[in-house]
Amino acid sequence: MPPNRVRVLLVIPTLDQSGAEKQFSLLATGLPRDQFDVQTVALTRGGPYAETLKKHDIPLTILKKRWKFDPFCLRNLSRLIRRIQPDVIHTWLFAANSYVRMVAGGRGQPPVVVSERCVDSWKSGWQLKLDRWQIPRTARLVGNSNSVADFYRLQKFPDDRIRVVPNGIELPAGLSDLTDSERDRRRAELCGLPPNAKVIGFVGRLARQKRILDLLWSLVLLKDVDSRFYLVLAGDGPERDSLERFARELNVEEHVKFLGHRQDIEQLMPLFDVFVLASDFEGMSNSVMEAMAIGLPIVASDIAPNRELVFDGVTGYLFPVGDRAACARAILFLFEHPDRARNMGAAGRQRMAAEFSVQQMVDRYAEIYREVVQSTSR
Repeated sequence: MPPNRVRVLLVIPTLDQSGAEKQFSLLATGLPRDQFDVQTVALTRGGPYAETLKKHDIPLTILKKRWKFDPFCLRNLSRLIRRIQPDVIHTWLFAANSYVRMVAGGRGQPPVVVSERCVDSWKSGWQLKLDRWQIPRTARLVGNSNSVADFYRLQKFPDDRIRVVPNGIELPAGLSDLTDSERDRRRAELCGLPPNAKVIGFVGRLARQKRILDLLWSLVLLKDVDSRFYLVLAGDGPERDSLERFARELNVEEHVKFLGHRQDIEQLMPLFDVFVLASDFEGMSNSVMEAMAIGLPIVASDIAPNRELVFDGVTGYLFPVGDRAACARAILFLFEHPDRARNMGAAGRQRMAAEFSVQQMVDRYAEIYREVVQSTSR
């Protein structure tokens, strides 16, 4: 290894196909090889992104953590760190952030950079207490949005060690110029939709924080205006059964398509007319960014992380959390004003290209690694 390369160890709980794991993979494969020697660890299991790392010849160790607190995993992690002797360790999500700081970040140990990916209002008291206890073992805390950074400032994390690095987004081809008949054919094939459907799309985990129930109520209102409205939900999660049951109770089950976990999101998203997100809390939504990157107008809950992405009236519309009628009105307005919707979609795509590229994300993390290494070598 050339002497000036920085040894970076990236640690995450799993390599499932979710937002944090995607950013982890983009960073690991994007760091320049002539400047960084990258190795990766998954505490619990691999997943789809393990194959991505393999294709790029990035070493991956899976520690097979079995319990919330697994002393054997902790021991093996400590041994691995001593063997690799990284210049900096970068951890992602609560389990990795906690485990690594138990065995690193102290005097004479590799410095630790932690990634916080969400406004973590879900954390219990003991989890927040553990975060605070581990502050002295944290060289930098990186939030993926200003809202996440602000949340951890409120948890007493020192401001001078907080950085913000927005998610990076790969810019795909824009919305394709499909004929109406081709669009209808693909919608029928991939989503089971009838011709001339008005498609409201969501991609993400079917979990309580996403407030999918609000989207079902909004669909009830929209369906009364025009029976061609359909809601397409791509993703799975703990709320799926109850949401399917509730769709039947609301008599909209024929207008809701539960697609489950899908590998073809890049093919699905261009078939949406509008992308919607009703969450209580987020960090920086990868699905919203991906929808903006292909040129979809966005309707999203008015929470701070969404405001960092969606400029109300410019790239989409924001509505108060839980206001189902306001959500429905915003969606209806976009369908009634297609030129406005196209302009908003184009503005969102331009913003993703200008401010949220993968290269910008990689460069910002590289700068943080150099900063941390330099400060610990003094």
